[in-house]
Amino acid sequence: MIIFTVIGSFWLEVFLKVGVLKQFKRAALAIAPIAFLFVAWDKYAISHGHWSFDSAQILGIFGPWCIPLEEYLFFIVVPLAALMTIEAVRSVKKHWRV
Repeated sequence: MIIFTVIGSFWLEVFLKVGVLKQFKRAALAIAPIAFLFVAWDKYAISHGHWSFDSAQILGIFGPWCIPLEEYLFFIVVPLAALMTIEAVRSVKKHWRV
């Protein structure tokens, strides 16, 4: 699903030149605090048995707190895709700019 998200939205960066990746620091500052909260929530849910990951559906690479790589990527790629989509709409619909 992460690959489909990348394919479905990252082309906006190339063809519509939305500039989200050019402003990487700004995007990272917007995404990092929320991503941290969701990762902490995942850690809590996993450690209390409320949440788990199917080993057949993940690569088997784990980051801090025994959270799969795919989960970390999800919290980065999906918000980036959302920012690209928002900026693409704003670039096409100039009257929507504030």
